Amino acid sequence: MDRAPGLSVRLKLTLSYAGFLMVAGALLLTAVWVFLLRYVPDRAMLINPDDRPTGGVFPIRSVLLGVFAPRAFAVLAFLLVFGLVGGWLLAGRMLGPLTRIADATRLASTGSLSHRVRLPGRNDEFRELADAFDTMLARLEEHVAEQRRFAANASHELRTPLAISKSLIDVARGDPAQDTVEIIERLHTVNTRAIDLTEALLLLSRAGQRSFTREQADLSLLAEEATETLLPLAEKLGVTIETSGDIAPADGSPALLLQLTMNLLHNAIVHNLPGQGTVWVTTGVRPKTVVLTVENTGEKLTPQLLSTLTAPFQRGTERIRTDHEGVGLGLAIVNTITQAHDGTLTLTARSSGGIRVTVELPRAPCPPTGDGSGN
Repeated sequence: MDRAPGLSVRLKLTLSYAGFLMVAGALLLTAVWVFLLRYVPDRAMLINPDDRPTGGVFPIRSVLLGVFAPRAFAVLAFLLVFGLVGGWLLAGRMLGPLTRIADATRLASTGSLSHRVRLPGRNDEFRELADAFDTMLARLEEHVAEQRRFAANASHELRTPLAISKSLIDVARGDPAQDTVEIIERLHTVNTRAIDLTEALLLLSRAGQRSFTREQADLSLLAEEATETLLPLAEKLGVTIETSGDIAPADGSPALLLQLTMNLLHNAIVHNLPGQGTVWVTTGVRPKTVVLTVENTGEKLTPQLLSTLTAPFQRGTERIRTDHEGVGLGLAIVNTITQAHDGTLTLTARSSGGIRVTVELPRAPCPPTGDGSGN
């Protein structure tokens, strides 16, 4: 925003200090002068050395005024100079923290987020402002680093199917006798993976922007729909799905919450024991929230691996047993959708192996009840 040039805050404070000091000095001198006038007569008789009146009259107030006025103006001049110099130095000292914060802001505007103000001293308003600014810089630095890692990973993941497709095409062009049916099937598989990855990235972006209309969505129905959709995959891998729970009306986007449920169930099926795995899907209601829990059997997870599963493109390769591992954005999308719905996502390793994933979302307001008879 373009603004007209004006006085600096330091100069304004300096003039304020000097002006206040001048007003205080003038009031003090006025009070002294008024006090003197109350007890000093206007005129007095002149007395000779023999203590006899001479008959002359001496104007005392006029003499005092002639002596007091020049000295009063000298004092006010001193206060003006002292107020300007002292106010300038004091204002500079008081505004020093703001100068450091302003310098840090200018440095941050150039793209450098690694620096901090780190204002020393005890806690006060300036320290609170500096600490809040340092916290903001830390979060921005973390967010930018996360976005850069995400962009690098996304570029790498998208480049892989494109490179495979190019290799297959080069092989077909270089060897006309090559089986084109096999090449077409492999190209179809690779392109399908690229499309799935692109759609997952778009879904992740839309969910993070919270550009959706909130309405009531029953998590129990979404869990049933996801189970019916993924049941063929579970049967193929020998995984049993058990669903239970109560009606759980959540406040959010039904489409995004269905995608969340599908991702959780897909991960639970794929990352499971081969041929003898089990997945439990339950829903519940709390006073102000609803809960969706998906847990499965599997190998024991280390705390280090568990803490990275919600990061993009973390597939948990130690647990993969099939060719259905997806694009590595399943739990990242779940985490983003949960945050977009003001919910919480909790991952807990089961002591017997596997993982328990709990999503807690705001509960939808209960609709007004009635018997429909109009009574």
